[in-house]
Amino acid sequence: MKNIIRLLSFLSFLFVSGNLHAQTQNADVMRSNGRIYVVIAIIITILTGLILYMVRIDRKISKLEKEATS
Repeated sequence: MKNIIRLLSFLSFLFVSGNLHAQTQNADVMRSNGRIYVVIAIIITILTGLILYMVRIDRKISKLEKEATS
């Protein structure tokens, strides 16, 4: 679970730092067209899917480790 927290911290850092380097002109154009919300929704969907996948894999590995030590 510690690794997941570290990965989430790293991903959030990348997301924030990427936003700091975004070009404001392109962001303004996308915001005025309403496309920015679609992009944000897609990014959130992908990140949520990855996080859920990692949690599921972590639980399976933990279960296998417990079975192996029993």
